Amino acid sequence: MDRMVALEPLDRIALIGNFLPRKCGLATFTTDTFNALRDRYPDLAVDVYAMDDRPGAYAYPPEVTHAIVQNDRIAYLDAARRIEASGAQAVWVQHEYGIYGGPAGEHIVALLDRVNVPVVITLHTILEHPNADERRVLESLLRRAAKVVVMADKGREILMRVHGTDARKIVMIPHGVHDRPFVVPDAMKDRFGWTGRPVILTFGLLAPNKGIETMIDAMPQVAASHPDALYVVLGATHPHLVAHEGEAYRDRLKAQAARLGVADNVCFLDGFVEQDELLDYLQAADLYVTPYSNPAQITSGTLSYAVGVGKVVVSTPYVHATEILADGHGVIVDFGDADAFAREIVDLLGNDVRRDTLAERAYARGRTMLFPRLAEAAMVEIERAVAARPSRVRIAADLTALTPDFAAVERMSDATGMLQHSIYSVPDRRHGYCIDDNARALILMSQIDDLDEVQRDKWTTIYAAFVQYAWNPDKRRFRNFMNFDRTWCEDEGSEDSNGRTLWALAITARDARSHKHRDWATALYEQTASIALDLGSPRARAFAMLAAVAMLEVNPGHALSTEIATRFGAELVTLLDATRRPEWQWFEIVLAYDNARLPEAMIRAGKALKRDDFLQVGLDTLDWIVGRQTSPEGRFRAIGTESFGRPYAEPLPFDQQPLEAQATVEACAAAFEATGDQRWREEAVKAYNWYLGANDLDLPLATVADGGCFDGLMPTGLNRNQGAESILALQLASCAISALSKRRASVADPRRAVA
Repeated sequence: MDRMVALEPLDRIALIGNFLPRKCGLATFTTDTFNALRDRYPDLAVDVYAMDDRPGAYAYPPEVTHAIVQNDRIAYLDAARRIEASGAQAVWVQHEYGIYGGPAGEHIVALLDRVNVPVVITLHTILEHPNADERRVLESLLRRAAKVVVMADKGREILMRVHGTDARKIVMIPHGVHDRPFVVPDAMKDRFGWTGRPVILTFGLLAPNKGIETMIDAMPQVAASHPDALYVVLGATHPHLVAHEGEAYRDRLKAQAARLGVADNVCFLDGFVEQDELLDYLQAADLYVTPYSNPAQITSGTLSYAVGVGKVVVSTPYVHATEILADGHGVIVDFGDADAFAREIVDLLGNDVRRDTLAERAYARGRTMLFPRLAEAAMVEIERAVAARPSRVRIAADLTALTPDFAAVERMSDATGMLQHSIYSVPDRRHGYCIDDNARALILMSQIDDLDEVQRDKWTTIYAAFVQYAWNPDKRRFRNFMNFDRTWCEDEGSEDSNGRTLWALAITARDARSHKHRDWATALYEQTASIALDLGSPRARAFAMLAAVAMLEVNPGHALSTEIATRFGAELVTLLDATRRPEWQWFEIVLAYDNARLPEAMIRAGKALKRDDFLQVGLDTLDWIVGRQTSPEGRFRAIGTESFGRPYAEPLPFDQQPLEAQATVEACAAAFEATGDQRWREEAVKAYNWYLGANDLDLPLATVADGGCFDGLMPTGLNRNQGAESILALQLASCAISALSKRRASVADPRRAVA
């Protein structure tokens, strides 16, 4: 088999699935796969991430790098971070329904969406008729996977027919088997006390879908011809069944055998046996039977193991059996047909030539399925996936700031206001409007210079009308969310949306290009600004402080604005004193969104109020947050949404949002205005260049042709939707950079800000 050499030597992968000592077939398979990789590729580091349905119950061996708690979504995100930090170049997932948490196991999708490496997925079950959740999750996995491994050709056909999967993405690699020498069963029987008895074996977790009832029904006919025949049912009862009804199912099977008079011909061995012992049992059996009742079963590890040691197999025609036993490599009988099982077993036990011929054929087929071959075939696909990964092209250092462009804002707006969300670049009316975005759009109308004045007047009026209509005098709050039919979703909006609206009113009162809009904004600010005194959220207070500072530029003696800026500034200082640690210079014990707004508010309030203490706190905390927003390469790295709410924890890189870059640009501009320190100009440019591609993935978020902006930077690439918040963040950041450049002839050389 030809092997494709990856662009970089492949030296580490992550392997996700169940793992021994968890007692299930998938754990055995994943463990066997790990061992095969380790033996075949001794220089390859294989990090095992074991799914854990009973936290603390399994004594995992040192080979397990990390256990993922099955039903804890946060644990999957933590595992993704570990995989990213490990330097793994690919992830290989063993997928089976029921082992991953969330509806249809959707938590594994969250993990894979947060690793920035190729993913190979082996599907152990493929459903002909998935339900809605199963389809949704599997198709998410199929989109994420670079390669999809199936263990039967039927699996390829189902994926193409049911899910429309690209055939080029699918590869068939048979279930692995162990390399045991071929032995005659009689040589192994004495250790189990089976000497002189014809033995028929079924192995696996005991459950109703295994068809054991059919074989017990067949045993009276088998015993009539071969009185010493013994049907051995080896395996523990499925743990989910035990949890539901204890051992009632096993007891029913025993009662069935007794009722049919074959209790002495049926033996139940209750327990989970280790691999070597299982293979011994298989080699001691004359026949192996899989009377499974599910025709769609696409993988059976026990069937593969039986073929691997050369067992003559009698099976129902489920998918895996029809393929592995085709062309005279075993015997197929109909589902639930006890007479057919009896007929074939009686003939095979009495016909040494037929039995030996089938055994030899089965053993020969097993030689093509050895685990080392599985490891080699899988590594070929993993290396191909890694080699096919697009090379990252570093963004050129000399980035040029964009001219503010209203086109995308206008595309997202109608006569009511600016719509919240989009599907790609097309507005999504299902989610309606919010005051947050319309307040931001109102600010943009006074900040963007190159705009036709008729157009400016029209849209300023529309966004202002939205804000005016949002005011609820009965609740003394601004509403936030509005349906597309212009009905409100609530009577009062969040604290943050109210603080941001006050800020927009004050900026409009100060900067609007026409008197009529300044007059309107001033009047509504005077009517509503006192609501700021009821705000408790630090960010809402920061927005209110920014509003107050802007209004103090309109009216330097404005008493309420002075009170807001002074009171909230002092309270932020108190918060900082309460949460501060040597390594943590921040107002809260967690990081969240719009982080840089807090130091910006302190800087602007300090300058307006001539409070050096406020100014210094703002500069110190801005320095701290900028440090946390800088990648090892020296680029801006927006604090990811996964960082939110983690006490005293270092920030995480994804998902990165455009809002963070805008806030940092404007906070650094404020710091430069207050201090004249060139460092802050450079930090502003560095944050702005994030939009242009100077980021962790070297992908521009700004769409230069139309003023749009993608919604975020994910581990696997761009979120290609273009919502109002993202578009406005880019345009407001462009306005801020433009204003900063006008304070001198040009913006500081971007090459100083980009690693």
